[in-house]
Amino acid sequence: MLWIFWALIALVVIVILAFIMYYNRFTVLNNRIDNSLAQIDVQLRKRADLIPNLINTVKGYKDYEKSVLVQVTKARTAFLDAKDFKGRMKAGNQMQAALKSIFAVAESYPQLRANENFLQLQNELSAIEDKVAYSRQYYNDSILSYNNSSKVFPAKLFFNLYGFKEREYLQIPEEARAVPKVSF
Repeated sequence: MLWIFWALIALVVIVILAFIMYYNRFTVLNNRIDNSLAQIDVQLRKRADLIPNLINTVKGYKDYEKSVLVQVTKARTAFLDAKDFKGRMKAGNQMQAALKSIFAVAESYPQLRANENFLQLQNELSAIEDKVAYSRQYYNDSILSYNNSSKVFPAKLFFNLYGFKEREYLQIPEEARAVPKVSF
């Protein structure tokens, strides 16, 4: 009889430990996802903070296309005014496209391309773009770990029991998915 009592105690302890372990696991994975979103946001904000310096550097060139500067300024304003992460991501993608326009047009201005401030800003923006790409990849990797944990047994039982929900991956904007047309 005594061994049955100890077996029941051991079973109760194992069940309690399983509840604690799975709750902690999903909480840690959720926190990792939230942290990776925050890191993306930090990099996007750094990029937005560099834009005024870039615009001031470019404004010195009278012939420079003002429409591109307006586009960049609007994209930055949209980013700063965005209320949620999805809005900031959308505005961040617009900002990225606008910045590409600045660098594409800069190819027509050798003096601008040679400007030390412009080159430094271009290098900083390039480094930030790399960090944004890495942060997005880390976010999606965190989502993969989290969602995989929600699908395997017995974690799936605890996942549903605690009311956790699957998370979505960051997606590439539709305009970035388009295959560029090359013609000769």
